[in-house]
Amino acid sequence: MRIDLAGRTALVTGSTQGIGAAIAAGLAEAGAAVAVNGRDSDRVEQAVEELRRKVPDGDVSAVPADVATEEGALQAFEQVPDVDILVNNVGIFGSKDVLEIDDAEWRHYFDVNVFSAVRLTRLYMPRMLKQNRGRILYLSSESSVAIPAEMVHYGTTKTAMLALGRGFAKRAAGTRVTVNSVLAGPTHTEGVEEFVYNLVGRDVPWHEAEAAFMRKFRPQSLLQRLIEPAEIANMVVYLSSDQASATTGGAIRVEGGIVDAIVP
Repeated sequence: MRIDLAGRTALVTGSTQGIGAAIAAGLAEAGAAVAVNGRDSDRVEQAVEELRRKVPDGDVSAVPADVATEEGALQAFEQVPDVDILVNNVGIFGSKDVLEIDDAEWRHYFDVNVFSAVRLTRLYMPRMLKQNRGRILYLSSESSVAIPAEMVHYGTTKTAMLALGRGFAKRAAGTRVTVNSVLAGPTHTEGVEEFVYNLVGRDVPWHEAEAAFMRKFRPQSLLQRLIEPAEIANMVVYLSSDQASATTGGAIRVEGGIVDAIVP
């Protein structure tokens, strides 16, 4: 299968590192013009340069904006108003006793993980519907259906993203605009390495820490390892393509079999 996204423009939120950076690279390699987003303009420019080195012929631009705020979402839209592929990837996560999470922290998680996606979908979907072409994706998580005891606030926001994917897909019913969520499993990023070390301790080599984390905190994983960012990106690139034209309103699993269910 050869995926060709030439002539498409993609905005990937939170794409200066980790899964977002891998998605931006995957889309650029498939021929899409990619807008890299992050809060810090210097970090965004650095990520753009890194992506240009990785994909020398790629069309890559910088879109610095804090899309977790209403003002930032509008700034992103003004910088790149014509988007064919919107990947709502930006997100935060952390471990905390659910009884110690105050209202401010709950609001912050929803602002970043949920409302950023709501606002950007509201801004970009009308043009997609008018053109009768577009792809909108939400980076959810296996934590949306298997809520981790140590990160209930995170899991709850990811459950909300599944509802967004289904709900906005209904708004696009009868068109060639598709809307899907991607259930990503535990993924090997710098942020997750820090998260793992905080849970299992720092006095062991990384491969032992990873194994201990999977054994103790994610024992139901069939992969029994962390997923690499490029493995998540591969699914996003496919769902962004014409080949995925009949897939919409779905929650597509790239979680290593961690969700013990035989239906999506």
